[in-house]
Amino acid sequence: MLRGHQWIVDGGLGSTLQETGFSVNGDPLWSARVLATNPHAIKQVHASFLDAGAEIIITASYQASISGLCNHLQITQEEARKLMKLSVSLAQEAVQEYCAKISDKSKKPLVAGSIGPYGACQANGSEYTGAYVSKVTSEDLIEWHRPRMETLVNSGVDLLAIETIPAQAEALAILDLLREFPNTKAWLSFSCKDGQHTNYGDSFGEAAKMCYEKAGDQLLAVGINCSAPQYITSLLDKANLSLPPPTVLPRVVYPDSGEKYTANKGWEGRSEKWLFLKEVKEWQKHGSSVIGGCCRLGPNDIRDIASIIASPE
Repeated sequence: MLRGHQWIVDGGLGSTLQETGFSVNGDPLWSARVLATNPHAIKQVHASFLDAGAEIIITASYQASISGLCNHLQITQEEARKLMKLSVSLAQEAVQEYCAKISDKSKKPLVAGSIGPYGACQANGSEYTGAYVSKVTSEDLIEWHRPRMETLVNSGVDLLAIETIPAQAEALAILDLLREFPNTKAWLSFSCKDGQHTNYGDSFGEAAKMCYEKAGDQLLAVGINCSAPQYITSLLDKANLSLPPPTVLPRVVYPDSGEKYTANKGWEGRSEKWLFLKEVKEWQKHGSSVIGGCCRLGPNDIRDIASIIASPE
């Protein structure tokens, strides 16, 4: 599905909602709360990324879990599943409306169902450390992730985006779960703290290799997201030493702006967007054929990325 084409992924949905006036910072549901309070705003963000050139739209389910939606919205499990399904239908509707206004109907963007890490739904910043993996078992993680994966798959996503995973152990658990849905394909992207290690401290190259060996042909691409742009080239080098060539297993990269997120404070530090744009061509040379943005990268940034990718050397 992802081979043989340069794909452009959308940007940070939550941070883009913030830019348009929504207060999601510090909310335990992050952008998932907007599914319940203003779903049209989510579709508008999807539409803005499509207009900017995105060819893959990621659903607003990153920080959504059945248990979290029930606890923080005081709703039933059935109602929580309906909100999870809504995250898919909003993206699908945005794609349909986009396709209705373009001339080339063959260029239909894909909808990727976001499977964020367990830590993202703890609302304590632990997705950036993975500290929880020493406190929960693989079986615990599988049971926790299953309702969301099942709902997204049954809602008709084109693929799953298993993203911002801080630790090898959680990635392997999610891939074990993926086997329960043998007709479903996914990409896997880790969050990394430097040019060699996942946020938890695993060797990125070894983690990527183990995940590929476990998932086989259900894995469409492997890479990095929600990580500082200055680490991406080194991480791609590590992947290229341990994985099949990118022509066989595409690489996916969609870093953040380089700022740091602190729980209950928000984003701090310096933006490295300039470096991000400078490095896009280098990431392509290192085998990345799926490129986009994560936190703090909005539609204008995706438009810049699309322009760089479309330009000759």
